[in-house]
Amino acid sequence: MVAFAVIISVMMVVTGSLNTICAKWADSIKADGVPFNHPFLQATCMFFGEFLCLVVFFLLFAYKRYVWNRANVEGENGSITEITTDEKPTLPPFNPFLFFPPALCDILGTSIMYIGLNLTTASSFQMLRGAVIIFTGLLSVGMLNATIKPFKWFGMLFVMLGLVIVGVTDIYYDSNPQDDKNAIITGNLLIVMAQIIVAIQMVYEQKYLTKYDVPALFAVGLEGLFGMVTLSFLMIPFYYIHVPKTFSTNPEGRLEDVFYAWQEIKEEPTIALALSGTVVSIAFFNFAGVSVTKELSATTRMVLDSIRTLVIWIVSIPLFGEEFIAIQLSGFAMLIIGTLIYNDVLIGPWFRRNILPNLSSHANCARCWLCICGGDSELIEYEQDDQDHLLEA
Repeated sequence: MVAFAVIISVMMVVTGSLNTICAKWADSIKADGVPFNHPFLQATCMFFGEFLCLVVFFLLFAYKRYVWNRANVEGENGSITEITTDEKPTLPPFNPFLFFPPALCDILGTSIMYIGLNLTTASSFQMLRGAVIIFTGLLSVGMLNATIKPFKWFGMLFVMLGLVIVGVTDIYYDSNPQDDKNAIITGNLLIVMAQIIVAIQMVYEQKYLTKYDVPALFAVGLEGLFGMVTLSFLMIPFYYIHVPKTFSTNPEGRLEDVFYAWQEIKEEPTIALALSGTVVSIAFFNFAGVSVTKELSATTRMVLDSIRTLVIWIVSIPLFGEEFIAIQLSGFAMLIIGTLIYNDVLIGPWFRRNILPNLSSHANCARCWLCICGGDSELIEYEQDDQDHLLEA
């Protein structure tokens, strides 16, 4: 089990890092002197990778059904030769089209992020995606009537400060005269705005899909299927939409041109390798992420995702010629600290382990701090009730 935990953890960090690196690698490859700029095609490749999770799910489901049937078969004379106490594997009863709305959000969010990735650096792209915590928290209050504890607001504040540092330094310290600072600003803003759509997707899934016992691989695969099919059809109108040169390197300024992309791939086959890397990495990343959440914890997955951001930053400096900006370390640190505080990894556990036991005789004070750092206030109430009873006796 320890070896398996290490394997899936390493797989999640490596494949998650490769996903962003392969996408940026494709953007940086030039065919006939023109950079490969096809965010919607790249998004389609990502959805195809997610769709592969659906294939894996049905292969595993078929294998489980086969094993169950072998263990519950009738002999020649009608007697059951072997029987198990396990129930027959079945698909969860739900409407698959419940996953269509989050797939639409995924299409819009992913496409906008890939457009932003074309305009900014891979490290900034990955760091700015941390803004999803802020928007998810805010939307959960409005859409789910959730109550956010003060320590989560504190974590969101750290994330916001980290985002400001990363975004501002990305522009202020850019010394490459060939870089368009307006394009960098636009790319950073697009990535942050895309997190609003990602947050809507996450809140929708939490509100409508958690009541169905849908395996994670099945859910990811369905969203990949819907996203791949929908975006493939959208390629047709996108071909006739013309946009400024900032958003397209197409000679005719088309929003998306699959034919031109195919021509570029034929001229520079390494583009196909980068796109294949996107497909394979997203498939293994989702599988590893689901396995980490199931076998370890969601907190472990969040920590590994933070390590992934660091890996992307380290690799992007030599690979894509990104400039190392020391002050961005503080922004990255704030993003990580804010994420850990929001997910109740920092401060809260330490407080409940070291400080709370010393406040058992001060119930009102303890309840106040519990509101800030999280915890079960009923424990304090029970302790206070016990003390009251002792005094009465």
